[in-house]
Amino acid sequence: MTTRFFPAVLGFALMGAAPMAAAGIYLCTDSQGRRELTDNNRPGCRMLEVPGSIAAPPARKGASPARAATAATPTDFPRVDNAQQKARDDDRRAILTDELRSEERRLADLRREFNGGEPERQGNEKNYAKYQARVAEMRDNIFRGEKNVEALKREIGNIR
Repeated sequence: MTTRFFPAVLGFALMGAAPMAAAGIYLCTDSQGRRELTDNNRPGCRMLEVPGSIAAPPARKGASPARAATAATPTDFPRVDNAQQKARDDDRRAILTDELRSEERRLADLRREFNGGEPERQGNEKNYAKYQARVAEMRDNIFRGEKNVEALKREIGNIR
């Protein structure tokens, strides 16, 4: 990287540094004098001071992510008994199943109207470009509908 472009790259890196503030940003210079921004601390690197950043707390030895998640839950956090949770899950499953059925119906209608990539031309589509734009929009709607169906099925599968 040339030094002429370095200020611009550094500026862009610092603008995007807020989400990565916990990781730290290091400026490394190699033996040829090339500079590199990275989040890995290596020999020849120095940590940059980013305004508004917050340093990550040091990791505790032997602390697992699962234990950290349970330790963060307050002791007075409201608990739900199993019967009430099962009722909530059943309601959620019913709502998602209804959404899945309506999305599958909508997708079937879109596919029927799409007619294998050759939908009927409408009266206002004397210009072929308008027809092509509508076909492309239909293709996008079908793709989006298929992704919605997949997501709903996955969500239903995740319910206990």
